[in-house]
Amino acid sequence: DVFEQPQHVGHKKIEFHINTEIPAVLQINSEKEDKNGKRVYLYATTEEINNTGFGRMFPAPSSNDKMETEEEDDEIPSEFISRKHLEKNRLSREEMEKYSVFKNYEPGDPNCRIYVKNLAKQVQEKDLKFIFGRYVDFQSEVERNMFDIRLMKEGRMKGQAFIGLPNEKAAAKALKEANGYVLFEKPMVVQFARSARPKQDANEGKRKK
Repeated sequence: DVFEQPQHVGHKKIEFHINTEIPAVLQINSEKEDKNGKRVYLYATTEEINNTGFGRMFPAPSSNDKMETEEEDDEIPSEFISRKHLEKNRLSREEMEKYSVFKNYEPGDPNCRIYVKNLAKQVQEKDLKFIFGRYVDFQSEVERNMFDIRLMKEGRMKGQAFIGLPNEKAAAKALKEANGYVLFEKPMVVQFARSARPKQDANEGKRKK
């Protein structure tokens, strides 16, 4: 037709063949009937297309309760005692009153060193590390170096221990959570050590002299 002579060209009918099939992605709820009974194709909007395809993506629902328990349990490495275990094996205030070792109990002045007494004979340093190591960040070299356990096994100080912790906050938490914890059938009495600050003052006094 393109190469025909001009005189033969008359009125020609031009037809456009358009594919009326709508891709499945664009055809949402298609072929619905309108009020007059005619079939109507419903085209999806761009926004709807974006939200379909692979399905709408929503973030996985996060449970606050789950996160809280994870914080409690996972914040402490497994080689140390868990908070739940501490609470489970700790005497209540009413129970403490029945023991003479808790009579006139005073926590003492807050500092980074704690004093533990009423320890059973079989208690070893590793047992104390298992309990009080949960208050130390072992990834920090400073905190690792500050963590110190001195368990007295002989003489009048037998059954007592001094434990150095990274800071007063850690020591206060340890005192609150571990005081009254029953270790080898004996409840521990946990207080702030009295000798921590006076020693420094004594040394300063000697230097001045």
